[in-house]
Amino acid sequence: MKNILILISLIVTLSLTAQTKVIKKNAVKANNYGITYSLPKTSLVITTEVTKVTCKAGPYYQYAERYLGIKNPVAEDKVYYELGKVSLANLGVPDPDQTYLIEFKAGTVAPYAYLTEEGLLCAINTEYTLVSSELETNKSNKPVAVTATNTSVFSEELLMAGSLARQAEVAAKQIFHIRESRMNILTGETDNPPADGVAMKIVIDELEAQEKALTNLFSGVYTKTTELYDVTIIPHDNLNREVLFRFSGLLGIVDADDLAGEPVYLNLTATERITPPDPKELEKKFKNGKGVIYNIPGKAGVEILMNKKTLFKGEAQVTQFGSQESLASVMFEDRKMPVKVLFYPETGAIKQIIQ
Repeated sequence: MKNILILISLIVTLSLTAQTKVIKKNAVKANNYGITYSLPKTSLVITTEVTKVTCKAGPYYQYAERYLGIKNPVAEDKVYYELGKVSLANLGVPDPDQTYLIEFKAGTVAPYAYLTEEGLLCAINTEYTLVSSELETNKSNKPVAVTATNTSVFSEELLMAGSLARQAEVAAKQIFHIRESRMNILTGETDNPPADGVAMKIVIDELEAQEKALTNLFSGVYTKTTELYDVTIIPHDNLNREVLFRFSGLLGIVDADDLAGEPVYLNLTATERITPPDPKELEKKFKNGKGVIYNIPGKAGVEILMNKKTLFKGEAQVTQFGSQESLASVMFEDRKMPVKVLFYPETGAIKQIIQ
């Protein structure tokens, strides 16, 4: 296999992944005016939303249509899973084979660079403001949850009712009474109206909560919990129908080799490959390690699908399909106004050069 698959990880959306920090490194005499950094290789993170739906039937479901006109109540307790949004993030990881030293000339005006904690280059001679990564943005949604029935709304008459049929009848009457009370408050036809708008809102909200709790006894309750699953892949060539994981409506996400689920495939095709320069030319460019070496990433089309249905389709920059270039060290030796450069730490490409 020409790629590395890193295990699937479960991330509950109650907390987000901590942001990467950046560190300022000064080129001073103590470190011989040199700063060591790494270039990244592309690591693609596929994030999938999976919602667990727990259905709990209400005790009066068989009377739902007769008393409330609810045609499709939950008739039995069950659990199933739904596959949601699939997103792709480019997460650069340090390439141990691409580690370099920026050498500044002594006397250059306060040279410095910003690196990530992992040593990826962010900026030279300019401040760097960290923005949310694609991966952090993809995890910004919070899980959906539905609160179970509130039993505090059960009236004494309902609790004392004998048969199930009688309980359902009493509960239905209680629902209609709540609706009538709410309407009277809204139209001002009540004998004891709320003192002001704030009090009215509190009363209305409480009545609506009571109605919903009682209605759930007929319709049933759906509880939804959304979780995120990550699969990380480091591509080194094209991929065709690579199985990321499998999905089952009864089990959720399962391992790639678990036949209980349907396979979710990844197709990755290089759309732009950058041919590296001749080794002799490369040696001249990077002679004596001078200058700042950066990435020129290639590009790839990415498609993720299941049962011939496309779940994600887009494009990604892939440094493994690209090449390297170098900024001449003389650019950073101006004693009065050294050049400032911003980089994309996830790809190692130049973002902006400020002269």
